[in-house]
Order: sequence, then structure tokens, then C-alpha cells
Amino acid sequence: MEKQVASIGLGVLVLTTLVISTPTAFAETVNLKGSLNASQSVPPTNSNGTGNLQATYDTATKQLTYTVTYSGLTGNATAAHFHGPADADKTAGVVVPVQGSVASPIKGTATLTDAQATDLLAGKWYFNIHTEANRPGEIRGQVTK
Repeated sequence: MEKQVASIGLGVLVLTTLVISTPTAFAETVNLKGSLNASQSVPPTNSNGTGNLQATYDTATKQLTYTVTYSGLTGNATAAHFHGPADADKTAGVVVPVQGSVASPIKGTATLTDAQATDLLAGKWYFNIHTEANRPGEIRGQVTK
């Protein structure tokens, strides 16, 4: 009888461990990046500005966390956001606006929908920084893995 109880107890422990660890086994943190410059803007600008985007996307929580640094713009940044879905030579609407300051470094988080995550991970998003002199966008960079 004691042997049977011990076996059941061990079985419950193994099953509990599997159930608890299974969701995290499928979760993934995806590293993303983007190099921003004037030649990627559509149409290209004459800016000497450059920038760098580093981001992660957590597939379990659906959270995008990002940091963007930039320098050399024609003036202060007036807006910045993620656009998509679009190929590198196309434009698209804003999908995730930056909340708060757009001074470098820009840091933020956003919870994405499944459709947004699909487009992001497929390389269909870009990050754009706008200035007074370049209202459609001064520098831009496609977001890639």
C-alpha cells in the first residue's frame, strides 16, 4: 500500500512539473534590430542623421520592448513610431506610436496583437523619426531579426 501511494505521489509530481513548464517551453524572446538612416526614408532625405534600434519581442506576453538611439538630425525629433506592414521601399501607417519623449534615447514597450506580431516578425515593420524639416520622416530603418 505504501509503495502504491509513493508511486501515485511521484506520478502527480512529474505531471505537475510537465504542466507548469510546458507553456514556457513554447515561449521565446526574439531579438530585433534596425539601422536608421536617411537613404531608407521614402522618399530619401538629405539628412546626415543615423540611428540604431534594439528590441525584443516576448512571444508569451506579446510584449515588444525597444530602445532607439539617434544623432545628427536636422533639428529636434517631433515624432517617432513604428509603421507597418510595409516592405523597405514602401510606406505604411503607424502601428505603435512612441509614448512620451522622443529625445534620444527613446525607450518603450507595447503589447502587440497576433496580427501585429506576425508582421513585425516577418520584417514588415519600420521605425521612423520625424523632424520639422522632414515631416514625413527624416530617418528610417526596417526592423529585422
